[in-house]
Amino acid sequence: MSTSAHVAVELTERPIRLPGSWLARRALNLIGWHVDFDGLPAAQGVAVVYPHTSNWDFPIVLLAKWAIGFPATWWGKDTLFRIPLFGRWLRHLGGRPVLRGTPQGAVGQMVDAMRGAREQGRFMWLALAPEGTRRRTEGWRSGFYRIAHGAGVPVGLVAVDFDHHRIGFRSFWMMSGHPSADFAAFAVGFAGCRGRHPALAAPVRPLEP
Repeated sequence: MSTSAHVAVELTERPIRLPGSWLARRALNLIGWHVDFDGLPAAQGVAVVYPHTSNWDFPIVLLAKWAIGFPATWWGKDTLFRIPLFGRWLRHLGGRPVLRGTPQGAVGQMVDAMRGAREQGRFMWLALAPEGTRRRTEGWRSGFYRIAHGAGVPVGLVAVDFDHHRIGFRSFWMMSGHPSADFAAFAVGFAGCRGRHPALAAPVRPLEP
């Protein structure tokens, strides 16, 4: 779908279905959580997980990943993947080492990988927390945005809502290339979502101009 000049376009059709795990869904239910998922708009994209304010986020996100059968890729320091057995386990979970010394950088690597996946018809979704830390920051890192726009893939908004004990995809967007307009759409999409420590959640805006 094409985008207008200054407005992100919401993708409402979600034809990609995934075989989830009833066991993981049941585990989420037992701790009082529910997962929201009714398909993906494309086989490639970037999932942004927000807000990230506590250590509890990771196990909840991991259970939700298994519950919906979402084989997401995520970034990790390349040194972690050199550790015997541990590195193999990280790759099994979807981890991808960031080779910071390469000329194109981590973002360029992922843009190339995402474009390659599109050309070959392979499933590839990158999942990340755009705040980059549990501590309070004044906005989001823009790497995810540059990847999605550069590769021409949608951004999916994954809300971790401790108020309602719900986690899952709220909406999907194609970027217009105008960050101010696109981040405004993200802010609306995440409206009402509160992390475990709301005061630590970053405002939905880019750190870089």
